[in-house]
Amino acid sequence: MPTEPKIDKAPDGGRTGRLNAETIFRWMATAAGATIVAAIALIALFLLIRAVPSLMADNANFFTSTEFSTGDANNLRFGIRDLFMVTVLSSVFALIVAVPIGVGIALFLTHYAPSRLGKPFTMLIDLLAAVPSIVFGLWGFLVLAPQIAPVQEFLNNNLGWFFLFADGNVSIAGGGTIFTAGVVLAVMILPIITSVAREVFALTPRAHIEAAQALGATKWEVVRMTVLPYGRSGVIAGSMLGLGRALGETIAVLVVLRTASNAGNWSLFDGGYTFASKIASAASEFSSPLPTGAYIAAGFVLFALTFVVNALARLASGGKVNG
Repeated sequence: MPTEPKIDKAPDGGRTGRLNAETIFRWMATAAGATIVAAIALIALFLLIRAVPSLMADNANFFTSTEFSTGDANNLRFGIRDLFMVTVLSSVFALIVAVPIGVGIALFLTHYAPSRLGKPFTMLIDLLAAVPSIVFGLWGFLVLAPQIAPVQEFLNNNLGWFFLFADGNVSIAGGGTIFTAGVVLAVMILPIITSVAREVFALTPRAHIEAAQALGATKWEVVRMTVLPYGRSGVIAGSMLGLGRALGETIAVLVVLRTASNAGNWSLFDGGYTFASKIASAASEFSSPLPTGAYIAAGFVLFALTFVVNALARLASGGKVNG
């Protein structure tokens, strides 16, 4: 009887090679992801190690004291109460100003503006992100502060009964207040919020939009029922990115904010320092370990604050970002 011809099986070298390549790539990707986690952990460890000796030598309450005196290494008295207040007030106020404007610009560019206008307008908004911080600081100090002082005086005179608009520890006439710094920060973070919101709004499924239109929805109703719900998590993510930029901004805030001799009262018309501007203003004095550790301790609080902000953003967006 005739026998079937014997067919040699192809060697498994190709499959083995692919498996080895996938294994190598998986380990490389894992190592890349672990690198950034390790870097963050090492930064936190470094800050903590350098801050602990100064915290042990601190003769004031680190969390509630308004003093920040590090001139005498044998009598350190420093606290973050005012630094925390100025940082939070200026950043949150900037976010309150920038988010509605940024979302409005993003909606205009994605659903209202014609393409011949949308593209150059988008480029113009994105170019704001390339402006150096010192330019924003000089603009805020020399141009914005004198122009916005009447607005601050009006709010102080009419809403002074509310603590945010009560008398501060610096003169409103000079304009170097948290209010002015917040407006400058709002302009600085506007491109970030607008860019992220624009990209997410543009990815809204076309079927959702057409379904709303088929039901007779107006343009605003389409935006309200489909675009905004779909882009909610993206807007939150962009807002938190902007808030992170505002929390860590240094030069612009250092130029705009006026120093204050008295403690702040949680008013937008206070002056003082943020965490970042305080550290930057004293960078030339980092010669002794204990005084330097006091500023590192403040930096560690700012480092932790950014993690808290990102965690809250994840919770608010449901742990995901659309798009």
